[in-house]
Amino acid sequence: MRHVAALLAASFVGAVVVLAGAAPPRVEARTGSYRFRPILEVYTPLHVTAPRSAPGKLFVVQQDGLVRVAVNGRLQPKPFLDLRRLVAIGDEQGLLSIAFHPNYAANRRFYVDYTGTDGHTRVVEYRANSAGTTAVASTARRLLLVRQPGPRHNGGQLAFGPDRRLWVSLGDGECCDDPQNRAQDTSQLLGKLLRLDVDARVPTPQLAALGLRNPWRFSFDRANGDLYIGDVGAGLWEEVDYVPRAQVGQLTNFGWDAWEGRAVKEDKAPNPAGRLVFPIEVYDHEHDGSCSVTGGFVYRGSTVRAAVGRYFYGDYCSGVIWSLRVKGGVAGDVRREPFRVPGLSSFGEDSRGELYATSLGGQVYKLVP
Repeated sequence: MRHVAALLAASFVGAVVVLAGAAPPRVEARTGSYRFRPILEVYTPLHVTAPRSAPGKLFVVQQDGLVRVAVNGRLQPKPFLDLRRLVAIGDEQGLLSIAFHPNYAANRRFYVDYTGTDGHTRVVEYRANSAGTTAVASTARRLLLVRQPGPRHNGGQLAFGPDRRLWVSLGDGECCDDPQNRAQDTSQLLGKLLRLDVDARVPTPQLAALGLRNPWRFSFDRANGDLYIGDVGAGLWEEVDYVPRAQVGQLTNFGWDAWEGRAVKEDKAPNPAGRLVFPIEVYDHEHDGSCSVTGGFVYRGSTVRAAVGRYFYGDYCSGVIWSLRVKGGVAGDVRREPFRVPGLSSFGEDSRGELYATSLGGQVYKLVP
């Protein structure tokens, strides 16, 4: 089996440039009422999720091209999906995420985002067998092919939005400062969030957002449809972006690379297309060895009452976890949590909204009281 020592550490970090105008992160009282507990050991996990119709199951995406299933906490020996012959790994490449159709219980359709052996991004639909235990390889249908200029800033998150469209994240495709201005160019798909109507015979990507550097992980609040994005910074500032449900689907410009965080990055005006939106929270690289934001979820589970309604996110390099609450479009009660997840590669939810985190060290964690 091919091995990559680290997917994100070096490649997410650009040259450090001190920018003025962005406030430091707000740190408030810590809490000891919950923690992340390791529950599984797998090879290079990058994503975990489950269809809402599958209580007791957790699907674990491995960078090397496997999707494993844990049933009631026990990892099954046979993989749900094996794409190892099709997937390139290295830098920020690999099998990056999975999403299940809203009607998965009836149609057994699901979607994966991966880097092909040619280095380009693919979004492919598959169907599971009638028992839901494994994917049927012959059902593969490619929905999207995006040519990548390099192995970095490929994005890779898939999620169904409140509009029942499949949302796809794509970074600007290059290290550092987007020299080709792809993120602000609406004629290109890189540096964007896209929407796909997977029920169409030939899905056509629609721009939902532009001006993103590398939206490695984004999520929708399952309670109200609000959108949260962790967009990886270039120099000093990592950012969390937010769009309320009422504006989800309206073209939004998050500013990169005219802006980084809340500070000017390039001496140019952003594309006037879309509504310019600034992050609800930022943090810098000057503390704890932080380097790359990993976006998470608003906790909507039932086992950790103190966490309900809090959005959790963290940093890959430092493993630091923060949480916050959004009220009236503004982040408040921003809190650094008293625990870390080393090598934090992703967060995820199960069918009931319980929260998980993954580490490239090979661990899957669950938020518990």
